Amino acid sequence: MKTCLIYLFLIVIPIVMSAQDRITGHDFATRSEVIARNGMAATSQPLATQVALDILKKGGNAIDAAIAANAMLGVVEPTGAGIGGDLFAIIWSADKMKLYGLNASGRSPRSLKRNYFIENGYDYIPLHGPLPVSVPGCVDGWYEMHDMFGRLSMKDILQPAITYAREGFPVTEVVAYYLGKETAILKDYPNIKEVYMPGGKAPSKGEIFRNPMLANTLEKIVIGGRNEFYRGTIARDIEVFMKKMGGFLSYDDMSRHHSEWVEPLSTTYRGYEVWELPPNGQGIAALQMLNILEGFDISSMGFGSAEYIHVFTETKKLTFEDRAKYYADPVFSKVPVSQLISKRYAAERRKLINLNKASKIYDPGKIEAGNTVYLTVADKYGNIVSLIQSNYRGMGSGMCPTGLGFVLQDRGESFSLEGGHSNVYAPGKRPFHTVMPAFITRNGKPWISFGVMGGDMQPQGHVQIVVNLIDFKMNLQEAGDAPRMHHIKSSEPTGEQMTNGGILLLENGFRWEVIQKLLSMGHTIQWDLGGYGGYQAIMWDDKNKVWFGASESRKDGQAAGY
Repeated sequence: MKTCLIYLFLIVIPIVMSAQDRITGHDFATRSEVIARNGMAATSQPLATQVALDILKKGGNAIDAAIAANAMLGVVEPTGAGIGGDLFAIIWSADKMKLYGLNASGRSPRSLKRNYFIENGYDYIPLHGPLPVSVPGCVDGWYEMHDMFGRLSMKDILQPAITYAREGFPVTEVVAYYLGKETAILKDYPNIKEVYMPGGKAPSKGEIFRNPMLANTLEKIVIGGRNEFYRGTIARDIEVFMKKMGGFLSYDDMSRHHSEWVEPLSTTYRGYEVWELPPNGQGIAALQMLNILEGFDISSMGFGSAEYIHVFTETKKLTFEDRAKYYADPVFSKVPVSQLISKRYAAERRKLINLNKASKIYDPGKIEAGNTVYLTVADKYGNIVSLIQSNYRGMGSGMCPTGLGFVLQDRGESFSLEGGHSNVYAPGKRPFHTVMPAFITRNGKPWISFGVMGGDMQPQGHVQIVVNLIDFKMNLQEAGDAPRMHHIKSSEPTGEQMTNGGILLLENGFRWEVIQKLLSMGHTIQWDLGGYGGYQAIMWDDKNKVWFGASESRKDGQAAGY
């Protein structure tokens, strides 16, 4: 009955919608790639892209420009980014000719114990309020990147964000939409109205929005550096506010925080090296999926075919069972990374896929003992940054410290309260993270820096981009414009989600006969407007020595170069 209802629902939905007919490219392509010689930036907000280019033209490198763009996004897109959140990055150093990985995620409060939740009757950590707040790692991440690779001063890098925060900027369409949604949820939390609802409402598209409190906070960071944020007055103000709210994040938690440089992990996919960061993030889910898909002749199936969508969905189901069981902070849990991303393990998991029928449930593999923003920047020197940063759940916890102009993240929500689980809550532990930057090399040389935002859509989005580029030979913009799919376990948080095979969400653009075939194979399908992520990408053309840029058509974003 459920499938039939969805079948009837789909009949009235327009299945194929092209942007327009184009002289070149696929019918779903919205625009051409951007091509430039000296530098390229792609972010989810045009003003942030322009700030990145300004920094490059001023003599800064890709790392300086990425920090500036990230700071700017915290001003102009507070629905996804900000200094109250965490940061992850993959950086290609042209000088060292290698990739560096940065994990700038924060840890849980040391004074908050798991017993607190149990004794107070919590089945899960709340989505908002003081309890899911963990240490914000973003600012420390900026300084780690700058100390390692930066050229310009942090004053020069952060000044554009400070100026826009103080003088104001016109709110873009998608950001205005999410500001309206988020403030409706969070408006009763302290300081939300004062910061994000001037005149009693969230700013609408085209309205000038100012955040002078955030400008003051960024100026303090320029003067006092990371210590001002983690050991100075900002940290003290956060502690006072959190205590008043009944929270546990303290000055001691802030002062102990440190980022970690980590080795990016990779797998090969048809001769290309795809790179992700190790846990506590979910990057290796994309590598697991690619390893399984490599065993199928994807290109012969064709983009948008029922065969391809089916094996993709089944591959996702297999991988996400492992994700749920094994991914966690490696300091607290032994994550079997090498086995999870091995070709041998993928071959065993691939055998479980029935090419003619959708599964209801898969078990995790047996292991032998042993709203977010993404941006990418490239410079004339050959450096490339793939960076993702997030408050989590849009505007985070709703905890907006008095006078500071930003919201603290709610990443602690991702912890499990189940005893013995790899990702079970513990003091001073980094939660399981969904944000993940990506990178592709070819023969050891940089090729593409990219990312796709959006919770558990991210590994699914990464894989679709790689397949679009390599198997279906799409260009950089087409790979992002192509209709996407997003498999979720269930639309309802009930036990049913563990046995019903989940729901396959499809964007406009898939043919009706394909949907009919998927239904006959046992998939539960639902049309959905979003979200399907937020793609940005930069590609190096080694033959012509130029940068290609692409930006997500579903967001306000822009790719631009010079």
